[in-house]
Amino acid sequence: MSRLSSPLGVIPSQGFSSELGAPSGGSVAESSGEPLNAATGRQAPVPHDNPFLTVQEVARLLHLNEKKIYQLASDGTMPATKVTGKWLFPRRLVEQWILESSHHGVLADRLMITGSDDPLLAALSMRLNQQHAGSSFYGMSVTGTRLGLDLLSQGRADVCAIHWGRAEEAALRHPALIRGHDGYRQWVMVRLARRTQGLIIRNDDRHLSIDPSGLFGSQRRWAVRQEGAGSQRFLQEWLSGHQMRAEQLNTLAIAYSEREVASMVARGEVDVGPGTLSAANEFGLGFVPVCEEAFDLVVPRNVYFRDLFQGLLDYLATPNGIQLAQSLGGYDLRECGQLIWRGDAAQHD
Repeated sequence: MSRLSSPLGVIPSQGFSSELGAPSGGSVAESSGEPLNAATGRQAPVPHDNPFLTVQEVARLLHLNEKKIYQLASDGTMPATKVTGKWLFPRRLVEQWILESSHHGVLADRLMITGSDDPLLAALSMRLNQQHAGSSFYGMSVTGTRLGLDLLSQGRADVCAIHWGRAEEAALRHPALIRGHDGYRQWVMVRLARRTQGLIIRNDDRHLSIDPSGLFGSQRRWAVRQEGAGSQRFLQEWLSGHQMRAEQLNTLAIAYSEREVASMVARGEVDVGPGTLSAANEFGLGFVPVCEEAFDLVVPRNVYFRDLFQGLLDYLATPNGIQLAQSLGGYDLRECGQLIWRGDAAQHD
């Protein structure tokens, strides 16, 4: 059975004919209870200066009755949030949802990836762009896990790469992190790989892989990551295990990607920083392995079915994709493509 048909088999199409349907009885004017304009006999147009829409305003915008809007919001089909018991709909996300619902998405020729840094994902995007030769586009902007999820929630990205702790804890940690964002019930989480996380160090310090306590001295210059990055979360937990805090390190720089950490070490600006084995290998640096982590991709359900997203997963199953991961080092692809979590199947508060 193909990847498309089995994991999300019950997820319906986002097209108007199946999701929105026709109003289930009565006109919008009749069902909304909104007053009619005395001059025209019609309801007032939906205001354009408010970033949030009410149920009544969305009903007028889509020419549906309010009962259908409540259903779409409750099912997680339409982007919405509840504030003190009242449904509100971010205007920009509703408008994007309409566009995505039309003809299976007008932006299906591009895939915008954000979130956590990863050498394999970056190399994969470059190769797929060359394969498509301008007919479609993979874009990648590294932001860190938390900011990436914020951008996904706002509809500014199609895919968010995340990592938030050890692989054995990812089944609890990743969904808990995701549920803090509006629209999560429309999302699914797919495993890209397991990867080796640790500390990137200078070649001259390779002996510290046996006893990393030598990294705590005041003479060791550290680069750390920004708050909200998965690697910074890893560093804080690793330091806690050694009865240390990040504030006790001799921190000289904040890096905004794992490869920026590696670049700083390679240039001699710092001696050590958090990152993956693959990032250290890219720059020919030493590495202290600490743990294996799950590196997952969070995507809206309709994006999951896009050819570009499926092509990304498919490439890693080819000999070229497997060789690419092996050459970078520190990846385990045995779970690649597995559907790990579904927002619509999660237990909701």
